Parts: sequence; structure tokens; C-alpha cells
Amino acid sequence: MGDTLESVLILLVSGVLVVGLFRKLHLPPLLGYLLVGVAVGPFALAWIPDTDEGRQLAEFASRCGDPRHGGAEEDEQADDRDGPHVDEAEQQEVLRWLLFDNHKFTSYFATYRFMRAFGPAAPDPAVLAFLKSRIDGAYGIVDKHLSGRDWLVGDAPTIADFSLSGYLFYPAEESGIDVARSHPHIGAWVQRLRRVDGWGDPYEVLPGERIAPRWVSA
Repeated sequence: MGDTLESVLILLVSGVLVVGLFRKLHLPPLLGYLLVGVAVGPFALAWIPDTDEGRQLAEFASRCGDPRHGGAEEDEQADDRDGPHVDEAEQQEVLRWLLFDNHKFTSYFATYRFMRAFGPAAPDPAVLAFLKSRIDGAYGIVDKHLSGRDWLVGDAPTIADFSLSGYLFYPAEESGIDVARSHPHIGAWVQRLRRVDGWGDPYEVLPGERIAPRWVSA
């Protein structure tokens, strides 16, 4: 466990430093992440050795990149439990939605929810207004995309759906945003995800004591 945690910390710190440098140089951040992955691995600096833990990290990354959650070696064994076949174009579309989520969708909403409900001090109304405008723009894009389809990519849920929906299962009173009312197609999509086998309410799954919102009237 200690070795795995150390490897994760190495990846996180290296990623933050290198990607920050790439941004200053006006280079694509994705290239920074790729460079870090190659550099710290067992075939370069070897900060993360070629161990079982290192291979598990690499497998996790590959599974995140595979919309069906399986590696390429499982293609020949794909059956009904894996869902429909996902072609290369759809894989690229999944990655596009993951990047959109990271930079536009969950990032603003998660910050807004935290500041409005759990921050150490009452939130600045101007900051909330700015974040809300960004949320409305991003959610409008997704709501329109889902107006004629059940899932973000293809005809079954992928990691893109799970990534973008993560914060939408928390109670609306924490964020003050009734997503089902303001963006009905997103609301219907969230209900479909609730029916996916294995879904669990976040406050039933997460450990620890539930924290009551502090600033819900902001």
C-alpha cells in the first residue's frame, strides 16, 4: 500500500509541475501528462519501478482510456457483459468528453457546490455568479447533446457518462441547482444512470460522517 501511495504521489506532483510548465510554454497539457508517464516509468527515470503496483497503475490508466473499462487484450473476449463494441472514433469521443468534464463541466459545479455549502466562510456572491454562468454554459451543451440520445457516446453508458455525472447525484439543496428542472435531458440521463446495475447513492457509499451544508441560503 505504501509503495502504491508513493507512486501515485510521484505521478501527481510530477504531473502538476510538468503540465504547469507546458501551459506556460503554450504547449498542449496532454503532452505534459504523456511525458510524465514515460519519464517516471521503469524504462526511463524508473521512479515508478516495474512492479505489480506499477503495472496496476498502468492498467488503471488504460482502463480509463477504454470506454468499456477493459484493456485491448480483452477485445476478443468481449460479450454481452461488456456492452456493445466501441470503435476507435467512439473511443476518441469518450476522451473528448472526459477532457470537457475536467475543464468545463464538473470542475465549475464541484467548486460552486463546495463554496455554497461547505466552504470555511460565506461565499462571495460575485464569485458564485461567475461560476454559475460557467455551469449554465457547460450544462447547456450537455443537455442539448442528450436531447436525442440516452448516453453521451454510443448506445450504452461509458466512463464518460460516469465521469460527468459524478456530482449530479448529490442533493440539490447543497448546490441550490435543480438540474432536473433547469436541464431536463440531463435530469433524465441521471435517472437512467441510477438504474445501472451497481449504482449507489454517494452518501450511502462514501465513508465517514455526512457534513451538513453551512451556507445554503447564499
